[in-house]
Amino acid sequence: MASPCVSVDSVTGLLNDSLSGLGFEVYPLKIGWYNMVLSPSLRLAYPDDTLGVVVLSTPAMFEQVFLPFLEKRGIEGVSDPIDQCVKDCINTAVSKCFPGQKVNVSYDYEMLPSRKPKFLAQTAAHVSGAAYYYQQADVTDQPWGDKKMFGVCVHPRFGGWFAIRALLVFEGVEAGPELIEPTPPDCVVTREARIKLLEGFNLRWQDWSYRDIIPAAQTYSQKQMDYFSTAPAQRAVLLQNWGCLPAEDFQTGQHSLTHTTTPENGHR
Repeated sequence: MASPCVSVDSVTGLLNDSLSGLGFEVYPLKIGWYNMVLSPSLRLAYPDDTLGVVVLSTPAMFEQVFLPFLEKRGIEGVSDPIDQCVKDCINTAVSKCFPGQKVNVSYDYEMLPSRKPKFLAQTAAHVSGAAYYYQQADVTDQPWGDKKMFGVCVHPRFGGWFAIRALLVFEGVEAGPELIEPTPPDCVVTREARIKLLEGFNLRWQDWSYRDIIPAAQTYSQKQMDYFSTAPAQRAVLLQNWGCLPAEDFQTGQHSLTHTTTPENGHR
C-alpha cells in the first residue's frame, strides 16, 4: 500500500537538511527508470513508481565528516573507515528523518551472494540526473576494437571528483506524476573528449586525470588524494601519521584496512 503522507519534496528536503552540510547530495528517482535500462536479472524488485534516492559524496565530505569521524570513532573493528563513516551518516539521517517509514538502504560496496553489486551505482546516478554515465557505446567509431572499456560517470559540477555512495528505496512510497525523469547533463560532448575520459578511467585511473575531464567547482584536497592513493593495508599508518586516530587504536597492534570497488560501480 502506498504511503499517503510522504512526498518527493518532503523526502529530498529532509535528506538535504541532514546531509548537504556534511558533503552529500541527494537525487530522487523512480525505480522503474532504473529497471527499464537493465536486464531482468539486474532489476530491483519494487513497483515502477516506487521512490528511490541516490546519495553522492562531494569532495567536501572528506574534511567535513571523515576526518572528524576518525578522530572520534577510530578504526578499531572497522575494515573500511570511509564506508563506515558514510554508512553512519546515512543511517543516522534516515532514522532521524523517517521514523516508522521502511527505507531499504544499499551501499555501493555491498554485494549479493552471486557477487553482483546490490545496485548499479552509475546507472542509478544517470537515471536520477545526478551524473552522466559515459559508456563505450557513447563513442562513435570506437578505436579499441574488441577491448572492453568500463564506463564512468561525470558530475556537471565536480567532474570525476565525487562518489556514488548509496541508493535509498522508500518501500510503499509512490513518487507520483510530479517526478519527471530528468536528462543527465551531457558535459563531455565530443568524441575525442569521451575517448580521453574512458581511456583515462580504464588505463590511467591512478593518475587522477580522468576526473579533470571538465573544469570542476571543487576537487579532492591533497590529503584526500594521498589517502586514496595509499594502499588500503597502509592507510592505518597514514592516518596515524596524520594524528587522526585515537591513541588506543594502536595499542593492540597493526591494523589493515580494506577497500572494495567494482568496475560497474565506478570511482570513489
